Amino acid sequence: MKTPSKPFSRKGFTLVELLVVIAIIAVLASAGFAVGPAMMNRAKKLSAQAGANSLATAVEQFYTEYSALPDVGTGAPLPTNLGGDGVELLNILVGQEDGTEPQNPRKIRFFSAKEAKGTGTKARDGLLYSSDDKTISAFVDPWGEPYYIVMDNESDTEGYDELLEFTPRDNSPVTVRGRSVAVFSLGVDENSTSNAKTLVKTW
Repeated sequence: MKTPSKPFSRKGFTLVELLVVIAIIAVLASAGFAVGPAMMNRAKKLSAQAGANSLATAVEQFYTEYSALPDVGTGAPLPTNLGGDGVELLNILVGQEDGTEPQNPRKIRFFSAKEAKGTGTKARDGLLYSSDDKTISAFVDPWGEPYYIVMDNESDTEGYDELLEFTPRDNSPVTVRGRSVAVFSLGVDENSTSNAKTLVKTW
């Protein structure tokens, strides 16, 4: 009497199957490496946009409260980096300004942002504080660059005209109508050959 043979059962993968799996993993990995930097740059742009919008909104809320824009000088865009004129504005907006005649006497905190990652020139994406941890010394974007603030100038005869004219880049003048404040960040070079910039703006 014949004993029925057991069906052949194999264990493991064949060489061809292993090569197919390795090829699929390689394709997925290469796609991930290509998409990764683009996704990170997009996330940085979104974070920078949120910072710029928050700063512009704070200036508008200051105007609503005091019926005037903060007086921190006129003319060119104010940078929010170490030693920049925009730092004075930041401290006004958080109610921590120096001086005997504060522009924000009620010490209302119009502006809030997270603390920056890193310190000094390596700081990224947030506020830097001075050594006493009270006053702000800089506000930088996710690339470690400053934001720039442009505010309407008050005329003795006409008041604010809601007309902003400035140059965020060389030879690229901008006119913004119907706004009393504009904030932008140049970010970093996206393409070193064309010197294109990552411009984040609120207008």
